[in-house]
Amino acid sequence: MARPFLIDTDTASDDAVAILMALRHPDADVKAITVVSGNMPVERGTRNALYTVELTGKDVPVYMGAPRPLTREPAHAEWFHGSDGFGEMNYPPPTRQPASGHAVDAIIDTIRANPGIVLVTLAPLTNIALAVSQAPDIVANVSRCVVMGGAACTVGNVTPAAEYNIWCDPEAARIVFHSGLPIEMVGWELCRGDALVFPDEMAEIRAFGNPIAEFAIDCNRRAYRATVEQSGEDGLGQPDPVAMAIALDPAICTRMSQHAVEIETQSEITRGMTVVDELGVSKTDMNSSLWRAARERGNVSVCWEIDVRAWKRLLYASLKE
Repeated sequence: MARPFLIDTDTASDDAVAILMALRHPDADVKAITVVSGNMPVERGTRNALYTVELTGKDVPVYMGAPRPLTREPAHAEWFHGSDGFGEMNYPPPTRQPASGHAVDAIIDTIRANPGIVLVTLAPLTNIALAVSQAPDIVANVSRCVVMGGAACTVGNVTPAAEYNIWCDPEAARIVFHSGLPIEMVGWELCRGDALVFPDEMAEIRAFGNPIAEFAIDCNRRAYRATVEQSGEDGLGQPDPVAMAIALDPAICTRMSQHAVEIETQSEITRGMTVVDELGVSKTDMNSSLWRAARERGNVSVCWEIDVRAWKRLLYASLKE
């Protein structure tokens, strides 16, 4: 029996591939897609999510959510994904409209109606923070909360210390990380190195010769160039699809351990940093009161390594006819 899924997204190019993976996976029953401000303004992200769903022929409701972070100014990522979020492909508008109602209400209702649901977040955590703050009872119904966000003891991708999704709304991330949700943190570093989709692999995917595969490559054409510009690695980074792969097949994460994780919200230099207490040193820190809540929860399962071959097999399978 397919597992219920709920996807929260700020739909740009890699989000779209992750959504395709879930919608085309036989063991995932996507109940709703909710959209938040992030990579794109929320209206553009909603349009992109609707377009992606239409490509699959599925009937999944898409809800528009928070138009800005909890307390910060919005900071979008057109430079990475293109002004349309889809590599300047300028696809036609979707024929469907967003579902009526606010994404936060949809998150609450969908989780309450589906005990054991898998929550996958591909975006800043504003919608999720608002939902768990308004309805803390929903936490108990979530079996897994797979968060594409953070950088576990490594360099960030928007500042030296922080990954974009967490940096964009660190206050929301802190609420979510302390909410009691069963968080599995999939940091952006897991899409680097051998996990990149290399030019020959992009050519293989395009050679599948179907509209889904062509869309997955075309909408990422700016993201490919941006990956090269940002990290000097000649490949396409796909952080959201890597997170979705782990949500669909937990065995793809080959090393995971649970730690206290705090989110930096005060510093200008380390805003949005996911501070992972990998060695448990907060137990002896003179300022350990700052860590008490996170430590008592052991609040996050951190994915450190993935099976790269398995991740790419799942990606390929998702994009074939």
